[in-house]
Amino acid sequence: MSGKTAPQPESVKSAPRRTVLKAGATLLLSLITPRFAQAAQIAAVRVWPAVDYTRVTIETDEKLKTSHFVVKDPHRLVVEIEGVDLDAKLKSLVAQIQPNDPNIAQVRVGQNRPGVVRMVLDLKGEIQPQVFALDPVGAYRHRLVFDLYPAHPVDPIAELLQKDRLPAPGTAAAAAASPATSASAPTTPASTTAARTASEPQGKAPAEAGTAPGDFTRMITIALDPGHGGEDPGAVGRGGNYEKDVVLAIARRLKARLEQQPNVRVMLTRDGDYFVPLQTRVQKARKVQADLFVSVHADAFIEPTARGSSVFALSEKGASSTAARWLASKENAADLIGGINIRDKHPQLASVLLDLSTTAQISDSLKLARHVLNEIGTINRLHKPHVEQAGFAVLKAPDIPSILVETAFISNPEEEAKLTDEKYQDQMADALTRGITRYLSKNPTLNRGRVT
Repeated sequence: MSGKTAPQPESVKSAPRRTVLKAGATLLLSLITPRFAQAAQIAAVRVWPAVDYTRVTIETDEKLKTSHFVVKDPHRLVVEIEGVDLDAKLKSLVAQIQPNDPNIAQVRVGQNRPGVVRMVLDLKGEIQPQVFALDPVGAYRHRLVFDLYPAHPVDPIAELLQKDRLPAPGTAAAAAASPATSASAPTTPASTTAARTASEPQGKAPAEAGTAPGDFTRMITIALDPGHGGEDPGAVGRGGNYEKDVVLAIARRLKARLEQQPNVRVMLTRDGDYFVPLQTRVQKARKVQADLFVSVHADAFIEPTARGSSVFALSEKGASSTAARWLASKENAADLIGGINIRDKHPQLASVLLDLSTTAQISDSLKLARHVLNEIGTINRLHKPHVEQAGFAVLKAPDIPSILVETAFISNPEEEAKLTDEKYQDQMADALTRGITRYLSKNPTLNRGRVT
């Protein structure tokens, strides 16, 4: 018998190689497969109801794929979310829907099939949904956003007129509603007279111009813009207080005071905790043909020692200081934090709002800002003794004098305590009212020629 090994067939010789390759492929597959098979982790589920629209946000550690469709009779939005399993956080969405939500009646969620969750939103009326994803930004991870806009939104001018409900000019009811005026008083628009401020004694009648029978009353419309809201909390104080909450409280107080002035009506760009894109804030003011636009904020800086109040106007030639440029950049990033559906924006409209700022608008804005700065300097230290300027997107209405007020530094513990104190909120609202009414008394807003 020979000691030589018989030659092996080619298939037998390649077997060990195939075994190694197969084992390697199996190992590789075992390393890759669990990553794709594992469901995305839900970090948070949030609901932001408002008359303007209701937003539902699902925050996850991975980007999700979705499909959706609308059903009528009754109105429903059906959404299928791939790559997730039904967990406690998704189930919590059901309890987050409140009875007073203007747009959602209830939500039902269920595991439609492995790795796919179906969400059904029962609606209170016809809606125009926007479903989109947001990449991680700031403290947020991936977000899946459902914006439910009413198919027939409330017209802002009609809403203002409904709130006014003024008697028809020249009627007995109008005469009864008008305070008595001196027969020798000249006939001038009511907006050119100094309105009563909070510092004046109670019971003193405001100096108001007389109007001849049949004349129309000139109304002043002021747009107040509480910064941030909803997904965008703004600056956060060391005590955990959000900028979006304190500025809304101040804006509501300011609205109440301004509406006590003769022939003044006020529109809030947001009257609740929900996000409004910067461009939409400007559009809202223009829709109601606002005479003034006042954006209310609470400043923040990396150093907790920074303090004081500030007033800003728009600049066409760059920021007036490095700090102003930094602040404008931070405020202009609100859309990234709050989350806008970029696909829904019209580039041409955006260009108009960003490019049509006029020299006249900036000049009037600076006048308004100086009056306001002088008044808030009586209740709080000023961060800078003069009005600053920068390229704030929210101030770029081409035909409305617009200012941005930083009421105090919420990043400063002492001023954070002030901002959350109702007494300081009242003082700030009083000071802003005085500044605005003094501007109106010296700068009649007659360019629009509007009457009620």
